Amino acid sequence: MTEHVVVLALVIGAVYGLAMVTVGNLDARGIRTGFAFLGQPANLGISETWIAFTPGRDSYARALLAGAANTVLVSAMTICLATVLGVAIGLSRLSSNWLLSRSAGLYVEVVRNIPVPLQLLVWYQILLNLPPARQAINWGGVVVLSNRGLRTPTVLWGDWDFAWTLAYMIIVALVSLYRPAMARLGRHSTARVGPIVIGITVISLVAMVALAPPTLERPVLEGFNFRGGMSLSPEFTALVVGLTLYAAAFIAEIVRAGVRSVPAGQSEAAQALGLSRGQTLRLIVLPQSLRLIIPPLTSQYLSTIKDSSLAVVIGYPEMASLVNSMIGESGQPVEGIALLMLAYLIISVPVGVFMNWYNRKAALVTR
Repeated sequence: MTEHVVVLALVIGAVYGLAMVTVGNLDARGIRTGFAFLGQPANLGISETWIAFTPGRDSYARALLAGAANTVLVSAMTICLATVLGVAIGLSRLSSNWLLSRSAGLYVEVVRNIPVPLQLLVWYQILLNLPPARQAINWGGVVVLSNRGLRTPTVLWGDWDFAWTLAYMIIVALVSLYRPAMARLGRHSTARVGPIVIGITVISLVAMVALAPPTLERPVLEGFNFRGGMSLSPEFTALVVGLTLYAAAFIAEIVRAGVRSVPAGQSEAAQALGLSRGQTLRLIVLPQSLRLIIPPLTSQYLSTIKDSSLAVVIGYPEMASLVNSMIGESGQPVEGIALLMLAYLIISVPVGVFMNWYNRKAALVTR
């Protein structure tokens, strides 16, 4: 215990000494310190953001918030898509089909050995060299791909956004509470609780449609560009595609190793009981492999969040690139780097906490 206290005191002392030396050097060079600049107007040009930002009027704090929102959006989409693709590729590597397994193996070996910035540049150049809007690649008028980016349909809720949100929250709460209710009331309560949950869910869906009938807006060509639908810029599309394909290669290997860790006797016993290969994989193999898949998968998710900072290579305005511009404009590098580190910490910690919780839930319990 004493050794721990001594080490902690030494670390605190070293950090304090480094901070004092840094502040002294900055004062000697006439460089101001502090975070008061966050409230000042920022002249940063943010080409794409999900949070409204006006250069010269909004503050540096809002610019940082806009960059953080872009980082969260890119990270969330990449993690979801890479997980689905990675699981599919990982299982394909274990397939008895020679062509499928070799193709999946070739994909993994090629993609994970090419630097991420180079992959992002390749995808960005591919998107920029696509046909213009008038000759765009069109999939049934639903998805449109051109050198202006990707356009997909979007759902318009009209003036009843609150009703949609409330009904959605009710449905999520019911689904989340359904299994705990089954565990508390026992197996025989399914006949009582199940219809209630299903009935309330159906009523919520009917209320959503009745109070706020949604409309589907598709992209339509007008002049030299498309109007309507959801527009994804070439920078955003290239970033998501590049990071997804890169992360999926690592997730595929994590899944393959986890499935391989399950003894072959488990699959043989399941097939002897009459289960199909799909049922064996879904009910026997994957649940047991999760205890080995989740820890490295957590690390891969956190790495994906940090890899989003490579968006600076293709000019997408995420958090790291905006902080770099903010440092150049405000002249306060120490504060900018500190804010960037804190922002990534705030984004990454909830992901790690959630995955650790899920790891405990998925752990095998021996009785």
